[in-house]
Amino acid sequence: MGQSASTAKLTGRRDSNHSQRLKSKSTALICPMQLEEAEEFDRRSIDGLSDFISDLPDECLACVFQSLSPIDRKRCSLVCRRWLRIEGQSRHRLSLNAQSDLHPLIPSIFSRFDAVTKLALKCDRRSVSIGDEALVLISERCRNLTRLKLRACRDLTDAGMLAFAKNCRGLKKLSCGSCTFGAKGMNAVLDNCPAIEELSVKRLRGITDGAAAEPIGPGVAAASLKTICLKELYNGQCFGPLIIGAKNLKSLKLFRCSGDWDKLFPLVVDRVTGMVEIHMERIQVSDVGLMAIANCLNLEILHLVKTPECTNAGLGAVAEKCKLLRKLHIDGWKANRIGDQGLIAVAKSCPNLQELVLIGVNPTKLSLAILASNCQNLERLALCGSDTVGDAEITCIAVKCIALKKLCIKSCPVSDHGIEALASGCPNLVKVKVKKCRGVTSEGADWLRTSRGSLAVNLDTGEHLDASTSDGGAQDNGVEFPAVLAGPIGGPTIASSSTGRSTSFKLLGLWSGRSLVACTLRRLASSNGSSRS
Repeated sequence: MGQSASTAKLTGRRDSNHSQRLKSKSTALICPMQLEEAEEFDRRSIDGLSDFISDLPDECLACVFQSLSPIDRKRCSLVCRRWLRIEGQSRHRLSLNAQSDLHPLIPSIFSRFDAVTKLALKCDRRSVSIGDEALVLISERCRNLTRLKLRACRDLTDAGMLAFAKNCRGLKKLSCGSCTFGAKGMNAVLDNCPAIEELSVKRLRGITDGAAAEPIGPGVAAASLKTICLKELYNGQCFGPLIIGAKNLKSLKLFRCSGDWDKLFPLVVDRVTGMVEIHMERIQVSDVGLMAIANCLNLEILHLVKTPECTNAGLGAVAEKCKLLRKLHIDGWKANRIGDQGLIAVAKSCPNLQELVLIGVNPTKLSLAILASNCQNLERLALCGSDTVGDAEITCIAVKCIALKKLCIKSCPVSDHGIEALASGCPNLVKVKVKKCRGVTSEGADWLRTSRGSLAVNLDTGEHLDASTSDGGAQDNGVEFPAVLAGPIGGPTIASSSTGRSTSFKLLGLWSGRSLVACTLRRLASSNGSSRS
């Protein structure tokens, strides 16, 4: 009896050793990838359990990863080697800390993330940034790059930008700020990247000031450019050839760029006829420039922020010809050069107006009544820092602005009586924001909430806030409805999102979905781990 039992044990041991030898011989003949899949299959077969996520094709798993936040993607990449590989191959957007010690890590980083098309390189101002060699190495490994964002990369030179541009000819969007390369580096990009559609330049230190500055553009990129944004440039005028040569330009944004822009705008509008959006903030422009802009017959969006030389005459000229105007933002800087006369011209000539933001402008009931009567599509209205907007003006808005959905009032002499008028007016109103209006009390806001239960009322008395006015324009004056998303590129060394969504509405819709998918993945991973243990 004992002998037969021992014989059975020996026989079973020989069979197991034989099977292990066969398994080792067979696995030695297959590739490592097949071995990895075989091991995962064996793990799934333990105790008869089935891991359904492991049965998903790589493409489906990549779609799941693309719906996750950057933090959840990093966590998923730690689950197994397959998830690590798929997560890296499916990541199209990457943000890196561009300090000098990044250089030796570039080969390993872009070996894993070999499908990156959108790259952000940001360096701290107190640190040493990557140089030309690192940028060239990145361009050699990311030849399909379509978007590049550079921040405070002060060690990049014109030569590095030239080498980069030759390797990444498919570039569509370039944003650079606080860099030190100059006009030659910018021209190198414009001459070698014919597909560029968006160009954003801020504080480009290498551009020399004065008449000796080298002109920038137009280059081969001028034909494809649709958006140009220039910020805080000592000599923004050197971009004149590029702006004039960009015949398909749709959006032009100029923020705090020195130079006389009245001389440039007539030349621009003669060549660029399809302009839809123009932003001007703290630049030297007067009615002469506005009268030239009036020839942009397709203009839909106009921002005049802290341009004190612009008056009612210039605004009237724009309104008379630009009848498609939908959004108008004016920060009059309390210069009283734009008022009822200019607004009445807008009301009479621009019936499609949907959004009006007035900061430091003093409209009265006269202009507001005509705006409300003629602009039947006006949905968003902001009145900030006005000395003439009181209860009578708010009552006029409540009675006549039928389509109004969002109303913002800041630092105006409005009281509870004006707010009470909103209870029975503006039938489509969904949100009211009142800030730093001393005559409006919390009791008045509560009464309005009670009277209109569906109306969101946001009251900020400003007692605990700094009452000083900032230079940020409409955004700093409590105007919320112009949707602006600022995507941070700082933070962790690698932080990315491959979704590419740019609107707040899509992001709001995804937050719940991302958390749900992440929670599901974590539960499945934990259940599999407990079953294996």
